[in-house]
Amino acid sequence: MDIALNLGYEEKDLITACIRRERWAQKMLYEEQYPKMMGVCLRYAGSQDEALDILHEGFIKVFKNLHRYEPGTALSSWIRRIMVNTAIDYYRKMVRRRTEDIESAFHVGAADADALSQMTEQEILEAVQDLSPAYRAVFNLYIIEGYSHKEIADLLNITESTSRSNLVKARLKLQAALMQKQAAGVGKV
Repeated sequence: MDIALNLGYEEKDLITACIRRERWAQKMLYEEQYPKMMGVCLRYAGSQDEALDILHEGFIKVFKNLHRYEPGTALSSWIRRIMVNTAIDYYRKMVRRRTEDIESAFHVGAADADALSQMTEQEILEAVQDLSPAYRAVFNLYIIEGYSHKEIADLLNITESTSRSNLVKARLKLQAALMQKQAAGVGKV
């Protein structure tokens, strides 16, 4: 006699099992969300190790607060928000508040589109990771996450002008990295 077992699960069943602290469910949720959430963490971190720290701290928060998740909203979006907030918390722990004057950043130019199109995703990620934590946090929150400078200022306990200044400087540093990469690529045959 053949018996077929349905090993599929519904999201609500997985969440309920995670709330009950069932290890199989926590492992399944972790493995399901790992690739996307690691990408989020890598954008905020200065290295792979920092990204893993943020990711693991984020998942601890996910499992502690899963009972607060409201069904009907996208679970991955809810987890992503926790990861971003965890990265911001990590940034706050690692960086001392620095106020910089926006007047020191006058000119912003756009990087050559050809240089960007010739870079791999890994090279772009490395360029972002090479930014200082302050520049990286503002760049990610403004460009990737879509926060306003006022929201960034509130999140990072800085002024709006510092947020703007850090974004300008992050763009300039990324532009310089792109130009350097392009110049290095021109010499290759």
